[in-house]
Amino acid sequence: MKLSEYTACDATGLAELINQGDVTPAEVKAAAINAINKVNAEVNAVIEIWQQEESQPHGPFQGVPMLVKDLGISVKGRRNELGSRLAAGHVSSHDSNLAHRMRQAGLLLLGRTTTPELATSTTTESRFQGETATPWNPAYSAGGSSGGSAAAVAAGMVPAAHATDGGGSIRVPASANGLFGLKPSRGRISMGPDVDEVWSGLAVHGFLSRTVRDNAALLDALQGNQAGDPFTIPASAQSLRACVTQDPGRLKIGVMMHPLNGARTAPEVAGALEKTVAQLVSLGHQVEEVSLEIGSWGAFVEMNSRFWAANTAAWIDALAAAMNRPVNHETLEPANLALWQLGHSLTATDFIAAMQMRNSVTQKMAQFYQQYDLLLTPVLPTLPTRLGEYNQHQHQLDGRGWMHHVFDHSPFTALANVCGTPAMSVPLGFSPANQLPVGMQFLAGFNQEAVLLKLAGQLERAFPWHHRKPAIWAGNDCAG
Repeated sequence: MKLSEYTACDATGLAELINQGDVTPAEVKAAAINAINKVNAEVNAVIEIWQQEESQPHGPFQGVPMLVKDLGISVKGRRNELGSRLAAGHVSSHDSNLAHRMRQAGLLLLGRTTTPELATSTTTESRFQGETATPWNPAYSAGGSSGGSAAAVAAGMVPAAHATDGGGSIRVPASANGLFGLKPSRGRISMGPDVDEVWSGLAVHGFLSRTVRDNAALLDALQGNQAGDPFTIPASAQSLRACVTQDPGRLKIGVMMHPLNGARTAPEVAGALEKTVAQLVSLGHQVEEVSLEIGSWGAFVEMNSRFWAANTAAWIDALAAAMNRPVNHETLEPANLALWQLGHSLTATDFIAAMQMRNSVTQKMAQFYQQYDLLLTPVLPTLPTRLGEYNQHQHQLDGRGWMHHVFDHSPFTALANVCGTPAMSVPLGFSPANQLPVGMQFLAGFNQEAVLLKLAGQLERAFPWHHRKPAIWAGNDCAG
């Protein structure tokens, strides 16, 4: 299979070619490895290829390659190092529920992608795994924390990849890499069996893809709860992939231009949002400016700080014990050492207060969704940062200071994580000056992925993005 043929297909298209007998899983696997070897050095997205893995002979995605983020998912016999020197060499003893479902769906688990250390960042630049660049302009960050998966998909190494999202980690890299990224509702995909929930329910599994239908089809195949999961959510009454081709009807959409931290959205991003509003109106939707009343920004960040720090501290302690390593500057980056210290300083009542505020925010947003179908914001208030900029001052920050830094970079995204509701990044904007994509975020009420996917499909058909290719693309200059 030629690279030009391989990169022209999304995951659904590859599955159709395999099922029709036009190509074999072995040919697709060889093309995927060829694509990774061709461009990975330019973006640093893939840290390991699993040559010996084979796909199972059944399932809707038989033979389609899937890269997994080096965090949140366990693959038996494979390293799971979480972007950290503290976990270096850690090998999973079993498949997690999601890995098992991936195998049942016929996906070929091909390797691991980069992540910032312990996913506590919205850029993928760790001391352990290095910097990951967006293939659109490799001077800039691929975003995080699923930056490796995003860069791999955007550069044509694989058509879709696994990701996680605890505060924007699917949507931020989707925006920086010109991809479609959907953060599902809490409980849509099992997090078990080793954990009942991650970051007290803030984090979920999801996927990054170049097409909307791939994300929907992956959710169809991989959604579902296992015995012992703390959250149960009914499987969609209809196929989510079928939703992509359905008319969403006339939606009432609230739009928020500027973030709740008082900053102003950059002109290029604001222009992309204004263009998106015009596109939505042209499709018949009702769009109006809104302001959210969810409490003070400082209190919102403090709430998240308590969830992030307490969970990160417990995670670090468990890793240190498992790997028989100390917790210090030799094993952790300054930001995570600061979060570890903050986590150990918190009391049980501090954590309960955070849970109470989460409920307050969730209730207020539930009232919002009784008036509006969706909320529209930019994914980020600015363009992606240049590599090296994001982390340059982390050694000067304590745990709360780091959290304010992370949330000021991505102030729009964490609301969906707090509420457990779905949200998506759609690649509707583009900055010609920097050759960088700009994602638009749509948030919906709980269990409303179908509404998001209907709108995403409508936008994809009306304002397609597939003709745009990044500077680093595995399908470029292919012979024949």
